Amino acid sequence: MKKLVLLAVVVCCVSLCPASAGPVRTSDAQGRESKASDRVQAAADVLNEIQAAPDSGIPQEILGKAECVAVVPSMLKGGFVFGAKYGRGLASCRTPKGWSTPAFFTIEGGSFGFQIGGQAVDLVMLIMNDDGMRHLLADKFEIGADASVAAGPVGRHAEGNTDWTMRAQVLTYSRARGVFAGVSLNGAVVKQDKDSTREFYGHRMTSKAALTGEVDPPPGANSFLSSLAKWAQAAAK
Repeated sequence: MKKLVLLAVVVCCVSLCPASAGPVRTSDAQGRESKASDRVQAAADVLNEIQAAPDSGIPQEILGKAECVAVVPSMLKGGFVFGAKYGRGLASCRTPKGWSTPAFFTIEGGSFGFQIGGQAVDLVMLIMNDDGMRHLLADKFEIGADASVAAGPVGRHAEGNTDWTMRAQVLTYSRARGVFAGVSLNGAVVKQDKDSTREFYGHRMTSKAALTGEVDPPPGANSFLSSLAKWAQAAAK
């Protein structure tokens, strides 16, 4: 029943949402992107656009320390009477061989409170330590319950803000209509997107196998991994 209500809210969000800035994503009848390969390219575009902005973006110190990076292009967010979130994304983690082949996931959840309307946002999550990475390697976890979360600071440098180094396992950001900011996602549930995994790789694969480097990245992952490598290298300088 909860899933049916969530789906109804997402459909309402799509109908109410005005056009937002950024490239148009290919979607299916449920408002979800139709191809896993399209999502890989969209995630690369999101990272490139956010980090190329002159006075905003993810601080270099933070990106340089992140164990894993997850991107959800065009996550749907909004609601009527209660809020809802739904999106499909991919993540990669650092390994001795470089950034891992992507693991596909879905994110969904809601928070009660009166609100009407909706919008599509690009979401970025940074996994900052081993505890956070351990949760990501599982096939399902809840942000804020299983893994501590905080809205990430924005700007080229994280001056005067060291709280993230002490407590947050996951830092979260969103971009809507060109505005990039930290955002809280308490209560959202992240779990493996088995359909996209089979579509992209042609067989089943656990998130752990993908993110720990057990599987070499296919050519189709190059755009996202190249973007990660580019900005992580820039952060390390």
